[in-house]
Amino acid sequence: MRKIASLIRNNYILPANYLLLLVFLLNVPHFSFTQINIGPPELDIDYMNPVEYEIGGITVTGIEFLDRNVLIMISGLNVGQKVKIPSDKFSDAIENLWKQGLFEHVSITATDVQDKMVFLNIDLREKPRLSKYTFEGVKKSEGDNLKDEIKISSGDVVTENLITNSRNRIVNYYAKKGFFDAEVDIRQISDTTRLNSVILVFDIKKNNRIRIYDIEITGNKKLSDQQVLRALKNTKEKGAFRPFDEIETLIWDVTRHALLLQFDTLYAKAGEYLNNNMKLRIFKTSKYIESEYENDKQNLIEKYNSLGYRDAKIVRDSIYRNDDMTMNILIEVDEGPQYFFGNISWVGNTIYTDEFLSDVLKIQRGDVYNKEMLTTNLSFNPSGVDVSSLYLDDGYLFFQAIPVEIRVENDTIDLEIRIREGKQARISKVNVKGNTKTNDQVVVRELRSRPGQLFNRSNIIRTTRELAQLRYFDAETIKPDIQPNPADGTVDIIYEVEETSADQIELSGGWGYGRILGTLGLSFNNFSLQNLFKKEAWRPIPSGDGQKLFIRLQSYGRGYISYNFSFTEPWFGGKKPNSFSVSYFHSLYSNGLSKKDPSRSAFLTDGVVLGLGKRLQWPDDYFTLYQAASFQIYKLDNYARIFSFGTGNGNYNNFNYNFIFARNSIDAPIYPRSGSEVSLSVAATPPYSAFNNKDYKNMPVEEKYKWIEYHKWKIRTNFYMNIIQNLVLSTRVQFGFLGTYNHDIGVTPFERFFLGGDGLSGYNNLDGRELIGMRGYSNESITPNYYLKDNVGGVIYSKYTFEVRYPFSLNPNATIYALSFLEAGNSWESFAAFNPYTVFRSAGFGLRVFLPMFGILGLDWGYGFDKVPGIPDANRGHFHFSINQSID
Repeated sequence: MRKIASLIRNNYILPANYLLLLVFLLNVPHFSFTQINIGPPELDIDYMNPVEYEIGGITVTGIEFLDRNVLIMISGLNVGQKVKIPSDKFSDAIENLWKQGLFEHVSITATDVQDKMVFLNIDLREKPRLSKYTFEGVKKSEGDNLKDEIKISSGDVVTENLITNSRNRIVNYYAKKGFFDAEVDIRQISDTTRLNSVILVFDIKKNNRIRIYDIEITGNKKLSDQQVLRALKNTKEKGAFRPFDEIETLIWDVTRHALLLQFDTLYAKAGEYLNNNMKLRIFKTSKYIESEYENDKQNLIEKYNSLGYRDAKIVRDSIYRNDDMTMNILIEVDEGPQYFFGNISWVGNTIYTDEFLSDVLKIQRGDVYNKEMLTTNLSFNPSGVDVSSLYLDDGYLFFQAIPVEIRVENDTIDLEIRIREGKQARISKVNVKGNTKTNDQVVVRELRSRPGQLFNRSNIIRTTRELAQLRYFDAETIKPDIQPNPADGTVDIIYEVEETSADQIELSGGWGYGRILGTLGLSFNNFSLQNLFKKEAWRPIPSGDGQKLFIRLQSYGRGYISYNFSFTEPWFGGKKPNSFSVSYFHSLYSNGLSKKDPSRSAFLTDGVVLGLGKRLQWPDDYFTLYQAASFQIYKLDNYARIFSFGTGNGNYNNFNYNFIFARNSIDAPIYPRSGSEVSLSVAATPPYSAFNNKDYKNMPVEEKYKWIEYHKWKIRTNFYMNIIQNLVLSTRVQFGFLGTYNHDIGVTPFERFFLGGDGLSGYNNLDGRELIGMRGYSNESITPNYYLKDNVGGVIYSKYTFEVRYPFSLNPNATIYALSFLEAGNSWESFAAFNPYTVFRSAGFGLRVFLPMFGILGLDWGYGFDKVPGIPDANRGHFHFSINQSID
């Protein structure tokens, strides 16, 4: 002991074995990285008789980034404190500093002694700080995701805790993706450009993904293995998708009923297949993700509960690995007995009678005890009325309905539903947050919740839909924040929105008619006309007032040019949602020769349209009425190229009135999952021939059609149904008819229908023709006598579409979804020849990508099953490419 004390007094560096012995004797807990040095020779230490000193001062050395006063405070030592030397207060001080995890070296030294006053120095060496970090062995996109996952940044102290947490977070990140054997090696490299800094290199080896080979179910008697496995929505085993014979049967049944318009049978067939046959694995993999597996176990219990098995539970489940990088899952269930609803009574209701509430609940004695249905019909039924909506739509924001099981006898459960109606709540404040570009009044005018009104849940749901329909905001993130104030019986509502790009640069292109047709357009969907002449508003264009300005130029070269523009004010006058629109269009088709050339042929079209739109309140407020007056003039000069008509010369005038009566209840504009679009359109010219006594039967065509007369009817329906997990079924029907007032004149050669192909708009609709796309066939090929030179189009058409869609991304900046389709359609040259069941059929698949700046990009491949008379290659396989162009 004397030898050790002597070495300390003379400031010698101790060998490791002596230091360990000293630490043991002095009861100092940290021995490899800490020191207690008592320095001046005049300080004589007798370890058997400690001497008391007063701390006269404390200094801190060796640090760069930390506050010295804070470190002294953490040590527990302070100036003026009485301490005995030696004592455990110094080892405690070192431990306090060490456990912060910030230092590689800690020592306390007595630098001076004056009488009974000692002066101390705390010498520290900080652990290195993070300069930067990189990832090796993974793609850059994965590295970006890992940065968000590990949450470290430059300047952090590189501690063991930081390294361990980073490694664990990376391993967990890949485990969630099924890479359970991921390895992470973390290297520290000294950064020579910065003092006491290191670079961390994360070297990652993902290794093979572990997939589920087999899921074994035991204990199930009422549900089959397949029904149980279907309840595990995100946990799927490896195996065949469907047997080939079942695929063939399903496709044939669906196709046959779709083409015969038996959609009720079609839905039944599809539903029967999804519910009773093989496991549904559409776009699902067999990877194992623990969080999803836990959710799926809960889904399984909820499935049993919905069938009346209230006591169903998972007795045990186990997971074990196989040698081939797969795993097996064993799930044992206890189904328990099946229960049924007994008597249902109501308590506390004063506004609605027991009988009325029971009718809304739609549950009868003897029905299977379905907790999910009970909750849905009490709280929120998206497809109908529920008990809560009765109250919440009438201001009873604080309403509660609590079902209580009051008696269970054998397999029957009696319920008492306890109602707490509360007081009606009025709206105090309504605010909108997040509209950084769109002006407040544009958003506020779409709100159906107003201060002073009684709270109404349906108005909030409808407001959310209306804001999404504007397409100025991300439809997936619009969320109303409802803030009730029970003390004064009011409620504040905040609609949180996130601006997205509403304007589009249209760079459209398509291949058709043996050439490439290009389109350049600018679509400003949130335009501000009043700020047009304000320099500061051009960022890059005046915007925020919700107006629409559209400019478009289309051409395939010297022989064709078309341009048009339109402007729409959706709230004309600013007080009601009555829209006003004006548009002008011009097109010129020619053989490319100059105007002075006698061989020149040309078809010139000019037109202007004035329109008024109105939102209706009857039959309900999803209906709209649009009315327009349109005038077009067609000038033919020696033209018989595409439009073969008369001598190919003359001026023809088309003045018509058009109205569109429509209903739109879809839930989202880009990728709708529910709702419908239905419209009836009628366009009609004045019956000029009824006002004169001219002999139209023997009149030259140039004179007969100088003032074009017709009536044109179109019907479109589109219904959306969310089958499962954003898998959407879209069923569409189209019908068009072009009629005449005078049989001596006949049906006008203008405004005809041409069916088939990609429906490329603009080009080839010079004579007012409508191009209706139908995939799987060449352009316009399903048109009466299309192969004949004097063909002028159909006067009636019908088209039926059955389409299934599934999204890969619902991000508003890049919405992507795949689709498969069945289509059928035809066009006829007269109403007498019309037969809706004599159709051309096709099937295929495609992809849609929506980019805000460019619109919808589409690629489809379709196969036509039926030969077209006179056009041998019209059917078979065809690709249809479009940019911001519908081929529906």
